[in-house]
Amino acid sequence: MATYTLPELPYDYAALEPVINPQIIELHHDKHHAAYVKGANDTLEQLEEAREKEAWGAVNGLQKNLAFHLSGHVLHSIYWHNMTGDGGGEPLAADGVGDLADAITVSFGSFAGFKSQLTKAAATTQGSGWGVLAYEPLSGRLIVEQVYDHQGNVGQGSVPILVFDAWEHAFYLQYKNQKVDFIEAMWRVVNWQDVAQRYAAAKARENVLLLAP
Repeated sequence: MATYTLPELPYDYAALEPVINPQIIELHHDKHHAAYVKGANDTLEQLEEAREKEAWGAVNGLQKNLAFHLSGHVLHSIYWHNMTGDGGGEPLAADGVGDLADAITVSFGSFAGFKSQLTKAAATTQGSGWGVLAYEPLSGRLIVEQVYDHQGNVGQGSVPILVFDAWEHAFYLQYKNQKVDFIEAMWRVVNWQDVAQRYAAAKARENVLLLAP
């Protein structure tokens, strides 16, 4: 049975100050992300037991649990690498991320329009969730998605390349109930090199969906 493991942070706990303080990074990674990894592994074991015993009474809940924990693991694994202490600004051709910059302009009209949409999407996600920039392979364009919890309200086949965590555990110790302030601050640590690499990788896989003739 394949198992999931908690990835190491690509920087130390203090690397994203003052945008995110070390205590939040430590708790967020070592406790919350770790809980999603454990939850995914535990649910796989429970599904294996259900298959062996042909006991399917809890299958609906187990499938939801697997989607929740696994999606939480995936999104957090992207989240850590989407940030860097010397990031921010906007993607520019001069920095070697011109393809991403062009795609943002084509898909959203301007960087300012994209920034505004993703900020609003993340800040207004009801309850817990994420704001996500994703590559949508059917159209070949970038889209913004609101992800409720970890796994809802997304286009099938879309590939997340930039994620803003809007769960309270991502910001409350520092920003209290001012989620909008946290989302605005996040733009100061975006790692555009990482986002550009994810965009290029997603484009290279654009034919994996079986398209209708």
